[in-house]
Amino acid sequence: MNFQRITCLAALLVLAAVSPVARAQAPADSGVIRTDTKLVLVDSVVTDKKGNYIRDLTAKEFKVFEDGKEQAIKSFSSESDPASGPNRKHYLVLLFDNSTMNFGDQARARDAAAKFIQSNGGPNRLMAIANFGGALQIAQNFTDDTERLKNVVNGVKFSAVAPNASDANAPQLATQMASFGARDLLYALTDLAKGLNSVPGRKTVILITAGFPLTPEIMSEATATISACNKSNVAIYPIDVRGLATLAPPIARLTAPEPGVHFVTVAYQPGGMAFFMPQHSGGGTGGGGGTSGGGGHSGGGTVGGGSPGSGSPGSPGRGGTGTPGTSGNPNVNPLGNNAPPWMNPSAQARLMIPPLPDGTTTNQNIMFMLAGGTGGFVIHETNDLIGGMEKIGKDQNEYYVLGYTPPDSEEGSCHVLKVKVDRGGTEVRARTGYCNSKPQDLLAGNSTEKTLEARAAASQAGDVAGSMQLPFFYTSPNVARVNVAMEIASGDLKFEKEKGKFRAAVNILGLAYLPDGSVGARFSDTLNLEFPDKKSAEAFKEKPMHYENQFDVASGKYNLKVVYSSGGQSFGKLEMPLVVDPYDAKQFSMSGLALSKEVRKASDLGTGLDALLLADRVPLIADGMQLVPYGSNHFKKTDLAAFYMELYEPLLVTGDPKTPPVVAFQIRVLDGKTGEQKEDTGLIRVGLPTQAGNPMVPVAAKIPTQSLTPGAYKLEIKALDDAGKESKRTTDIQIE
Repeated sequence: MNFQRITCLAALLVLAAVSPVARAQAPADSGVIRTDTKLVLVDSVVTDKKGNYIRDLTAKEFKVFEDGKEQAIKSFSSESDPASGPNRKHYLVLLFDNSTMNFGDQARARDAAAKFIQSNGGPNRLMAIANFGGALQIAQNFTDDTERLKNVVNGVKFSAVAPNASDANAPQLATQMASFGARDLLYALTDLAKGLNSVPGRKTVILITAGFPLTPEIMSEATATISACNKSNVAIYPIDVRGLATLAPPIARLTAPEPGVHFVTVAYQPGGMAFFMPQHSGGGTGGGGGTSGGGGHSGGGTVGGGSPGSGSPGSPGRGGTGTPGTSGNPNVNPLGNNAPPWMNPSAQARLMIPPLPDGTTTNQNIMFMLAGGTGGFVIHETNDLIGGMEKIGKDQNEYYVLGYTPPDSEEGSCHVLKVKVDRGGTEVRARTGYCNSKPQDLLAGNSTEKTLEARAAASQAGDVAGSMQLPFFYTSPNVARVNVAMEIASGDLKFEKEKGKFRAAVNILGLAYLPDGSVGARFSDTLNLEFPDKKSAEAFKEKPMHYENQFDVASGKYNLKVVYSSGGQSFGKLEMPLVVDPYDAKQFSMSGLALSKEVRKASDLGTGLDALLLADRVPLIADGMQLVPYGSNHFKKTDLAAFYMELYEPLLVTGDPKTPPVVAFQIRVLDGKTGEQKEDTGLIRVGLPTQAGNPMVPVAAKIPTQSLTPGAYKLEIKALDDAGKESKRTTDIQIE
């Protein structure tokens, strides 16, 4: 199971993604869920039993149900009605999943696509072409130039820019040729859907693929993909390119790299690189990491906690308001309510997964799940690929749009949709649900944010202590995701008793200032803390509160200020320089370093991973182990000290797959004052995935601290490959 997804900027829109700054400061996206007007739009295709479209339905014949309760339809329109907009543009993406198709199938698919483009392109039918082969590549932006589209489909090299598109103001896909980190096709589809959010109307993605097995390990990614598509009004139409010969492809065998004289050899495992536990001498393969005792952490807007003394971390839940776990209250769910984790609203995302039809092959199950969840259908068991594409193309003009005002629900909750028609002999295709996601800038425009902004700009220091770390990870050329990790003193938090419970709200604002004083990126959040009694609240205040968030930023130099307050005159303010080096896709390089003192099995996430992915949060996972970013660089001798990083090896994209590169890294711990070497692991060889196309390699390892005495040290990580390329990062650590 691979969780290493990075935001795919190649699939973002030019008008929505000129820079991360524009995205951070843009108004709310106009997807299926319009939170400003509290309107849910549901596209529905209605046919008879033979598949013929029914075009004469009225609003009175439709019924929409959310979580089993009928909703009053507030708006209604028919795309097939000429009065609804004869000049409305339609947007279609041809996505070739080259990672699952053999060359013969690719050739047949591209030939059929060229014929489909010829017969379906036009001024109001803009198309784009994308490829997936380990990373998502945009081969052609939206255009109505059919000749250009056909040339790109046939493999002729053209610029991704379409200067002769009929509408220069039409939203188009970004011009980056590739973004990385989306090894899994599901992540690529999720990011593609998010990039299409600002494109108006219902978008069609024709996924040309041979499929892959649907396993329990990828259910979280599948639900996140369905949710992202439904929010962005994207319908997926898979085509099984194997046609009538639907034989399951052989399972690729993963082999360990050959041992080297100075290398620790570790086999590649599905889900990321091995979690290295190097010995002092650098010899032998280390074991897995253990979890730290006491309260667990979670990220991006939640606080976690485990039962005291159990050594089990609390359930994670990034990106939403959270209820902290405490001793004496083990049933508190850090994902956001007081129910057990499996009862959390985010777990309802699994209910959006449609039932699979009988008789499908193993590799087709994922196709039917994506199509059924987003309102599309699957073309399978046929060698007539052009006929299948033509059938999909007709769906662009044959749907009804139903709008209703949803009931209030907490952020992060997911809801199941069902559309019925009161006419016999009809069949309805519609998306299966949506999730009420939390915005990146939650406090935007309100008085609380203005107060925090003023405190950030003022010279006055805060009186609530805290610490912060800012590791970053590249998501595409010259764009990085910053993982903000903080440890906040909780002793001054102000709890109020409301309806027998003790509650507090911690408001947080982060501003990344450029050298000229302008704001390059921002985020804001509110943590809603709740405890059943005063004793539990006081127990929580005895330890620092862990907080995480993530935001995208362009390469450059910044000064990040984070201000936080739970009300009143007390507040905290942290300030730290943030330098994101330019990224060159042709150079071997390294991300920032994320320190951690808590490691857990990724499999323990359960439906908690659903909450992470639905909230667009990226956990740090290598070799099936999740590392929780630590908001400080101070470690006790008894702490597990570890780090996470990402290596970017261009030879995995441009090199010969028959002779993969050799990649290794070395850990050194130096005295913080004298520079004297205290620990050296030697070179540790990194296992690489057998499938090329993605330059990102996640790595996690323990920091050798066993022999260190209390004091200041410098952690140095050096990585290199057999082409002679090298990259190095250092960070300060303190042993107490």
